[in-house]
Amino acid sequence: MALLTAKTFSLQFNNKRHVSKPYYPRKALLCYQLTPQNGSTPTRGHLQNKKKDHAEIRFINKIKSMGLDETQCYQVTCYLTWSPCPSCARELVDFIKAHNHLNLSIFASRLYYHWRPHYQEGLLLLCGSRVPVEVMGLPEFTDCWENFVDHKEPPSFNPSEKLDELDKNSQAIKRRLERIKQSRSVDVLENGLRSLQLGPVTPSSSTHNSR
Repeated sequence: MALLTAKTFSLQFNNKRHVSKPYYPRKALLCYQLTPQNGSTPTRGHLQNKKKDHAEIRFINKIKSMGLDETQCYQVTCYLTWSPCPSCARELVDFIKAHNHLNLSIFASRLYYHWRPHYQEGLLLLCGSRVPVEVMGLPEFTDCWENFVDHKEPPSFNPSEKLDELDKNSQAIKRRLERIKQSRSVDVLENGLRSLQLGPVTPSSSTHNSR
């Protein structure tokens, strides 16, 4: 597997709210690890958007091409620089529904257009399915750094300080995702209350219940 450079990791998994000068595009990058339940060596790789294919779709196609043994279970962990768009969220949910031998966990460094309702629906679709999406914290950033980055060349930054910075920034993003999840709980409760059938109001009951 071709490894990421330390610079690529630092720039693309950067989870600050805004990019500092010199500005650069924060691209969609997906690192995946597939671990067989029998304890065999994990398979790792990373993918980026390519033309019209998002990294998540390329990931799905990559897993399909492996010809995995469907009688064996696999744990698949993905680290994404951006959370999936609504279209990719639906594709991931459908893919896992059709492949019961796969257990997929998604961790994102940043939330993609999280303030737009349509993108929130995509996140909620994942959270309510067998493909939970969470925000990367120190354990995930550390695992990504250790297993997907080339350490032959010393980085231009202190790795420990960089990981601590990423973890600190992730706290606000985690709270943001929790608020989105809670909004669905409120909607479910309100819809449930609306669906209650209280029956017709009689004149006598109307009189007794007036304020």
